[in-house]
Amino acid sequence: MIQWFPGHMAKAIRQFEENIHLVDIVFELVDARCPYSSINPEVARISQDKPRLMILTKSDLANPNITNQWLSYFRAQGYAAIAIDSKKNTTGKYITKVVKELLADKIDEAQKKGFDKKVIRAICVGVPNVGKSTLLNQIVKRRAAQVGNRAGVTKGQQWLRSSDELELLDTPGILWPKFQNDEIANKLALSGAIKDSIYHSDDVGLFALHFFREFNSDELMNRYHLNEDDMELSDVDLLLKITEKLGMHDDYERASMRIILDARKGKIGRFTLDTVSDLNNEEVE
Repeated sequence: MIQWFPGHMAKAIRQFEENIHLVDIVFELVDARCPYSSINPEVARISQDKPRLMILTKSDLANPNITNQWLSYFRAQGYAAIAIDSKKNTTGKYITKVVKELLADKIDEAQKKGFDKKVIRAICVGVPNVGKSTLLNQIVKRRAAQVGNRAGVTKGQQWLRSSDELELLDTPGILWPKFQNDEIANKLALSGAIKDSIYHSDDVGLFALHFFREFNSDELMNRYHLNEDDMELSDVDLLLKITEKLGMHDDYERASMRIILDARKGKIGRFTLDTVSDLNNEEVE
């Protein structure tokens, strides 16, 4: 099974624990393409009674109907939940508005006690490559946090001030010490939450092909110039066919990485790997 929990993640979890008392709310970012698999159980443990806003990032890359189902699910579980395209110019104002509504009672209570509660402090947490830095840059309206489409770009913690109303503590992306199963590991790898050098690209590429041939077959065929007969092949033989069509000879790992990168960029269509119906009435921790 794929596992990736380097020392800097253990350190980031400790820093999260040390700083949780400083904030009014936790921004828990999950990838809209795998919103259940990218929930870090450490966030719930450390956040305890702090209000949490579940933010489904990269919604522009996910299946919009399934995203709406997840929002309904999370809200039914008692969570505040929103879906965002972090690249939209209106994202920052929208999140500030939502947070002020969520914490309205706390702000009113502070003002009644004579405290001038102008600034709301939030901590931003999520798995690697979930889009935290892109979101933070959008909220603060400047390139305050480094952005990269790979796991592990944010190395330390930093406070960012978006306005007189909101301050954000950025954190590096954190995973948890052991994934529950191979399927979750493959979903996280395909989304970019796991460093690419950690896993075998052909394993994740085959996982992606199996998914796309079932749910995004037209997009898969168009992307790699496949025909109906090709779609009847086994996953392994289909990977061989795509490798051939890409002109990569017998380099199946390279072809697999092309499929993975194409999926992340939305070139095989919008997709969501997790569905609410798969949960069998499980609840978010």
